[in-house]
Amino acid sequence: MRAARLIAPRTYDMVDVPIPSLDDAPADRVVVKTNRVCLCASDMPAFAYDLGTYPQRPGLSAHECLGTVVESTSARLAVGDEVLAVPDGSCGMAEYFTADAVRTVHLPDGFSNEILMAQPLGTVIWAARKLPNMLGAKTVIYGQGPMGLLFCRLFSNLGARTVVGVERVPERLALSEAMGATHVVNSDEEDVVARVREITGGEMADIVVEIVGHNTETLTACVSLLRRSGTLLAFGVPDDAIYPVPFAEMFGKNISLIGSVGPDCQHDYPLAIDMIHQGRLDVTPILTHDMPFTASDVQKGYELFVGRKEGAVKVMIHME
Repeated sequence: MRAARLIAPRTYDMVDVPIPSLDDAPADRVVVKTNRVCLCASDMPAFAYDLGTYPQRPGLSAHECLGTVVESTSARLAVGDEVLAVPDGSCGMAEYFTADAVRTVHLPDGFSNEILMAQPLGTVIWAARKLPNMLGAKTVIYGQGPMGLLFCRLFSNLGARTVVGVERVPERLALSEAMGATHVVNSDEEDVVARVREITGGEMADIVVEIVGHNTETLTACVSLLRRSGTLLAFGVPDDAIYPVPFAEMFGKNISLIGSVGPDCQHDYPLAIDMIHQGRLDVTPILTHDMPFTASDVQKGYELFVGRKEGAVKVMIHME
């Protein structure tokens, strides 16, 4: 089978490697023939950073995948089943991959390619389960990459009165409105605190989601956007083990801080699949690129995604 392989920072080639097998594998494992893959921000460190040792494992790094089961030791999953699955070790940029059955769910008949967004949407649903009642809430989503845009859509669907998208990339601010934001704020051009105060009539936000990650500044900025007894959801990936935060302000305002990473796959992925398949949550505005599985296109796809070039938001790679 063909698999993309990192041979240096920001450099992919294509190699032929054996199709994985479940010989002597324990129960609840599958081999999946890949149909379609989508890039995620959590895959970017493997591409963009110096990992020290090269070449890396074939297939690294991709974890948002659709495909067909070709081998199974699971009683729930049979050969021929169409599935959404999270590959072992995020090695999904390959024509076949292995996965644990607990991270593999069935797809409905007649699904469209947009159903691939059920994987990131599932993580958003998992996070939203931890939040207070959304009906009538004033919310801010700080960061309008793919995940922030999905938060906008979900919060809008859940009945938030105000959904403020904060971002510095103009193309993504335009998408915010298409994904359900009631207001958008360019953090490079506007005073975010002043704008949120204006939008909320001085009350500030009930719920703020920090979804930029990889820095300490935006999490601190989000504290100042909250009302007394508001909720801060930390969704962005941290780079540092210890973060400086304005604890006195958080303490004085009785702010609740919630962290969230990953989904409950067997609970959140099926709900996300239903929401997309039934047309209740439109993800099409964020699907900006769809490219074939060639060495040059995989390379270009990652470069577009990590560099936010050509309006790239979600970049899909199709195997067939």
